[in-house]
Amino acid sequence: MRKSRDAKEEPRDEKKDEYLRIIDYLPEGKAEMPPHRRKPLAQGVGEKYFSLLEIVPRKGMSFESGERVYIGDEAREKVDHIERRIKYEWLTPTAKAELPFIIEEIIIDNEKHFITFYNTAGPISVRQHKLERLPRIGKKHVKAILDERVKKPFASFEDLQNRVKSMPDAAKVLSDTINNELKGEGKYRLFVPIIKEERQTRERDERPPRRDRGRRRY
Repeated sequence: MRKSRDAKEEPRDEKKDEYLRIIDYLPEGKAEMPPHRRKPLAQGVGEKYFSLLEIVPRKGMSFESGERVYIGDEAREKVDHIERRIKYEWLTPTAKAELPFIIEEIIIDNEKHFITFYNTAGPISVRQHKLERLPRIGKKHVKAILDERVKKPFASFEDLQNRVKSMPDAAKVLSDTINNELKGEGKYRLFVPIIKEERQTRERDERPPRRDRGRRRY
């Protein structure tokens, strides 16, 4: 059956978030859009894969910053549809300012999941450990974390900071890491998956230039 032109086909993602935290709500839509195309819109970040998405609310619904909304495949109470996946650069100034704080809230709300990273993270290569990719975490921190977790796994962020001398705020360290990954900084990804389109772009950029294969000259 042929789809209607007006039918909205949502983006198909390899890894799909079921819940989103709102980082900005635009009840009148984007100012740069023509008036006849403006509609209520929200920008948010996924709780599991940290997808950056734009969503459209159901008629009569609105959102608040930090609100947790369901965007899964079952019936959605407040979300009409997912408009599109977006890049960090496309976030509004308000969304960019809110993003680090909302990510930190997600991490704290899911502390048991994220403390597992400190307990299980391994080496990236023979020369570098995953823990060294975290901001403000030096080699002394890495050694102390590895030594302590062998004795006993960390039970919480507080436990980690009590047992590792001069350890920075464990939740904020992860929040900053995820925020940097969303910006596209760094070669390695620890928390934010590379989506299909981004992977294809990276592969194209990293592909060596084709050599001139014996083109004939006349």
